[in-house]
Amino acid sequence: MVGRMVMSANTSKAVQALDASLNEDLDALRRDGLFRPLRVLESAQGPEVDIAGKAVISLSSNNYLGLNTHPRLVEAASRAAFEWGAGTGAVRTIAGTQTLHEELERRLAVFKRTEASLTFQSGYAVNVGVIGSMLDQGDCVVSDKLNHASIIDGIRLTKADRILYEHTDPDDAERALSEARAKGYRRILLVTDGVFSMDGDIAPLPALVERAEHYGAAVMVDDAHATGVLGTNGRGTTDHFGLHGRVALNIGTLSKAVGVVGGYVASSQVVRDYLIHKARPFLFSSSHPPAVVAACIAAVDVLEQEPQLMEQLWSNTRHFKSGLRELGFDIGESETPITPVMCGEAPVAMQLSDLLLERGVFAQGIGFPTVARGRARVRTIVCATHTHEQLDRALLAFEEVGTRLGLIGDRRQA
Repeated sequence: MVGRMVMSANTSKAVQALDASLNEDLDALRRDGLFRPLRVLESAQGPEVDIAGKAVISLSSNNYLGLNTHPRLVEAASRAAFEWGAGTGAVRTIAGTQTLHEELERRLAVFKRTEASLTFQSGYAVNVGVIGSMLDQGDCVVSDKLNHASIIDGIRLTKADRILYEHTDPDDAERALSEARAKGYRRILLVTDGVFSMDGDIAPLPALVERAEHYGAAVMVDDAHATGVLGTNGRGTTDHFGLHGRVALNIGTLSKAVGVVGGYVASSQVVRDYLIHKARPFLFSSSHPPAVVAACIAAVDVLEQEPQLMEQLWSNTRHFKSGLRELGFDIGESETPITPVMCGEAPVAMQLSDLLLERGVFAQGIGFPTVARGRARVRTIVCATHTHEQLDRALLAFEEVGTRLGLIGDRRQA
């Protein structure tokens, strides 16, 4: 408190003016019902978490398989920290590459059935790094309109032209590809999420790959929400659709179903070599701490050896989706554990989230700009570690609050 008082007394007019200007923007968020405090967890991430001294059922985590607390990952992380230290002390291209990093990338390539892979500090960094380094003036990226923000930001960093196509629409993607080919671009890259993070729908990858190949375009798939969820042992949408060898860039994250942190691209050796020399997030960020790398290697072992976790994830997904539908909620076109509860306007979504938390369910409201105006929702994600009893308690809370807010009721009776 003393430090804050001293700083306030010595704050320059320029700093005060900046704060005042930013506060105007924050006031706009408050008026629109979009200003949200951070929810602080007082426990490890799990099917239930502690918030403000209260245990609540968590439906807000990307921890699909519960691997963040899996004993094999925790043991591997602890052992690596003891043997290798807390950090690496350098970027990968100087002195920050250890045998652990090389082993993880070898294991990821085998897992994703590609020639090579390269890890980045986050899923966001890998999208920015790959797109930002591989495309330049004279190139073109063809992108789904609802692709993740990290893909959008990666595109913004390039001098390449961009053509958007309607969400999950192969015919409109073909229109965009045809337009790009007619203009004679050097490189054309079609980019899509494998599973879309806000709606939970799956990209029509076979049709997109077929059309991209026809027009001489390479395909990049961001499998952040598909790794550990779709395909054999969670290998993702490329495996789910049997398209190995036809997707040039398989992007993923180590922060969701894998349960740790980081991102990767699984690709050809040529792509790996290129990115090592050109991708700025890779070049200018210190490498992952040994504990992180070792935990990720252990996670790949679990994915390959404990398929029952995916089976439980999908059992829980079917149970929860069925319950929401029976109650009369609009859950959009979700095909995966990501299940949006559509609310329309942001204040309704935020009110639903707050009332659920009061009743012991942690499910975050999502509004603009993460989703379009009028498409606000509470996004839920079930995990393999939830019990059906926990999910049933969550459904009871949704029924009570949804009825109160008018999100269900007449529609259910109809």
